[in-house]
Amino acid sequence: MLPQDCCIFILMKKTCCYLLGGLILIVSIAACQSKTYSTPHVLIDTEYGEIIVEIYADKAPKTAEAFLKNVDKKVYNKASFYRVLKDESLTEQYNTGLIQGGVFNTDTTEAGSPFIPHESPKQTGLSHTSGTISMARTTPGTARTEFFICIGDQTQFDSSLRTNPDGLGYAAFGKVVEGMPVVRKIQAQKNDADKIRYPVMIKKISRL
Repeated sequence: MLPQDCCIFILMKKTCCYLLGGLILIVSIAACQSKTYSTPHVLIDTEYGEIIVEIYADKAPKTAEAFLKNVDKKVYNKASFYRVLKDESLTEQYNTGLIQGGVFNTDTTEAGSPFIPHESPKQTGLSHTSGTISMARTTPGTARTEFFICIGDQTQFDSSLRTNPDGLGYAAFGKVVEGMPVVRKIQAQKNDADKIRYPVMIKKISRL
């Protein structure tokens, strides 16, 4: 017999069981199903669904740290995805390109966020394969808050010779591990050139 004041916690599949004084109480608790990660992960909660991103803090430490600081400061609460690149001749399922998001065109400004030292793919070894998240910039070291997610391999951004003459590429710092259908749904929204006609709301970005 177990003492009356003894409580044993047992995890059985999706059910949490408590054994108290010989009486078994079965309670479903969401925490029993929560995931834990050995590397930083963030949840991008959009009006079209959730996107989970693994952050490569070991490979791109400066970029990852700056992005996570913005997340912790809630910079991205009520941000949006507002820019898109896609092939108009392809379907949503097989399209390529990117979606860009951040605080541009919102009440929040970049002014309070410091510039991020540029970590080129030449330094980090990261490549802009499908699902990669990377910082938007003009010249090296001007990234702050704006980021983009690749749809299909976009390895031209590893050197950026097409868009920036410096050849140093964009600073990749993570990858989507869940939610690429949501990314594609955002890309499929109506657009005028590279602008999403009705920017897609980012409710918040938070750590997992």
